[in-house]
Amino acid sequence: MKLQQSTRLALYSLLEFAADPQRQISAAEIAQKYAVSSHHLAKVLAELARVGMVQSVRGVGGGYRFIGNARRLTLMDVISRFEDVLPPERLPSNATPVGQALTAVLSEIDEIAKASMSSITLATMLGIIARQQAVTPVLTSSKGIARRPTD
Repeated sequence: MKLQQSTRLALYSLLEFAADPQRQISAAEIAQKYAVSSHHLAKVLAELARVGMVQSVRGVGGGYRFIGNARRLTLMDVISRFEDVLPPERLPSNATPVGQALTAVLSEIDEIAKASMSSITLATMLGIIARQQAVTPVLTSSKGIARRPTD
């Protein structure tokens, strides 16, 4: 499944926010971290705020913070805000046995992907991230600053 950039930005942002729900993170900080347009990210964050997944905090030290429930919010909840998750339209080639078979298989794959995304919560993702960070060695720079290789 290929996701649009807006969808990926929403997922990245929500995971950043949900990792520390008390912390306010600016759109500029996330845009810089993921090397994306802050203007595009601002539109995505506005949609997430509109549906009650994040809260916008204005002023000095402002930004966004997570207000959803990481144990209940699934990847599909986020994806469905930005992607068309309806079944594909029937094509004229579906009238042939090959077209019918291919449509059936592709539809089944699509349903499996949707079911998987509906079963994975943000809390599950945060657990995966934590486990990955626990096994990733920490490097120390020549200045004595500890960092992970992906930083």
